[in-house]
Amino acid sequence: MNSPISKGSAIKFVILLGFVSLFADMTYEGARSISGQYLAILGATGTIVGVVAGLGELIGYGFRLVSGYLSDRSGKYWLITIIGYVLNLLAVPLLALAGNWPLAAVLMVLERFGKAIRSPSKDAMLSYATKEVGRGWGFGLHEAMDQVGAIIGPLIVSCVLYYQGSYQMGFAILLIPALCALSVLLCARMLYPRPQDLEVENPSLKAEGFSKKYWLYIAALCCVAAGYIDFPLIAFHFKKASVMSDAWMPIIFSISMGAAGLAALIFGRLYDTKGFVVLIFATTLTAFFAPLVFMDDFYFVLVGMILWGIGLGTQESIMRAVVANLVQMNKRGTAYGILNIWFGVFWFLGSALMGFLYDVSLISLIIFSLGIQLAAIPILFAVKNAKET
Repeated sequence: MNSPISKGSAIKFVILLGFVSLFADMTYEGARSISGQYLAILGATGTIVGVVAGLGELIGYGFRLVSGYLSDRSGKYWLITIIGYVLNLLAVPLLALAGNWPLAAVLMVLERFGKAIRSPSKDAMLSYATKEVGRGWGFGLHEAMDQVGAIIGPLIVSCVLYYQGSYQMGFAILLIPALCALSVLLCARMLYPRPQDLEVENPSLKAEGFSKKYWLYIAALCCVAAGYIDFPLIAFHFKKASVMSDAWMPIIFSISMGAAGLAALIFGRLYDTKGFVVLIFATTLTAFFAPLVFMDDFYFVLVGMILWGIGLGTQESIMRAVVANLVQMNKRGTAYGILNIWFGVFWFLGSALMGFLYDVSLISLIIFSLGIQLAAIPILFAVKNAKET
């Protein structure tokens, strides 16, 4: 049996992957902050924006089952991660060349497909390192660095729009952080060729299959996914209802990403000390973003977007940390893949439905979003109280 490496070496690995995510989020979150408006300018309707956003998430989450299974079976975590990042990042600057909404939609979906390829293997590698530093803190630190990039990227795009007024230039400039992310990723690969050596297997976890708690946990996250409104549809509303100027939309998005980063650190640390109840609290709190982001008052919208960001930070930190505590090492890629395919299916169905509801009845959209997210709470309590079977 391998011995775990030092805590210092493990935290360095988390930080290296954190820098990869920092530059990567500068790239695709910068693009995401203007993708809804871009589709609107190119002639898309609210239904199209909702379907494109949902389809991107469906593919972006759905294919993770395949890539997660392949990473576990082959052990080639780095190769799969690198291929995914190449597709994920280089699709973004190509949006500058899109002259119509169907082509832009294809590139947006391709970016999500690249993320699908690399996410399970990257999460599995992170889970090995977080055993030494604390699951919640390790994933939270990574997510906080991730969100630094998610703040900077939209601000860069906002500056481009303010000084140049060109969406195409906004996408093109994101080639720079994309190349930075790929460079750091290759350095991490050279320094840590075998991430599996970062953790010793926990013998208390079942050797075969997945527990009842794991499947209940997936059911709860499906409720959250179905009701979580994607930012392109929110931004589409901002533009259609003239809630704020185009230059302000990336700024408010970056504020949300800042909230996500802080939430990942705070809730991640609390998860390590207080346990599963922290996730239940965060899920309940953030569900109330839905009625706020569709109000006409800027300050209500701001509060809603902060809650929306806190929810994302929770999803990307605690929700991933829980899986590492439920599943043995050699099945984590598959476990993340299974979780993500269900998450993606329900995100797609929810996004498509909410895009339709936006065109028909905004009140119905808000009721659905809030209600289905709150439906996750009793299931999360069931997860908390369930035995490992």
